[in-house]
Amino acid sequence: MSTLRAQCPWDSQQTHRSLVPYLVEETCEVVEAVEGLPGETVGGAGPAAAHLQEELGDLLLQVVFHAELASEAADGFDLDDVAAGISDKLVRRHPHVFAAETAPADLHGVWEQRKAAEKGRTSALEGIPERLSALSRASKIIGRSRSHRVPLSLPTEPIQAAALGHQILDLVARAQASGLDAEQAVREAVRDLEAEVRTTETAAT
Repeated sequence: MSTLRAQCPWDSQQTHRSLVPYLVEETCEVVEAVEGLPGETVGGAGPAAAHLQEELGDLLLQVVFHAELASEAADGFDLDDVAAGISDKLVRRHPHVFAAETAPADLHGVWEQRKAAEKGRTSALEGIPERLSALSRASKIIGRSRSHRVPLSLPTEPIQAAALGHQILDLVARAQASGLDAEQAVREAVRDLEAEVRTTETAAT
């Protein structure tokens, strides 16, 4: 990467911002490769696994590229710093593995609580990317609210993945037939949910 930055006209002109479209594209291609694996495959070999290996390499390149750009600044960081940072974080957030603590019953909830404490967050909504799709953002807000124990009235009835997918498609089809933008409708509902979370959090303080 250092050689490319020094000798390739294209690589030498890139910035963190100019690389964002490639980061998004490579991430989506990794998702497609994972979903192309047969069943609930763990590890494995064959064309699908080879495809995933290739796509993970492309995604890794983006991480390496951004770290190389950062290392060129006087007060920047490099790939070793990135690796050390995530390693330290994993150790810190797994005291039931790397220290003497007992594994909590709600691992996800405790993880979110530790993250909030580390980052000084006071709301379940802090740190959720604005650019997520409406559906992904809704899932993140609901998950955060539950792990932060925000007392919202949310359904908990179990549903199978296939039924969930078909029901969402049915709703999208009904929206289209009614002249509605399903994504926009979900965005508006998500904004209402965010307002409810903020109101509930404020009332609890």
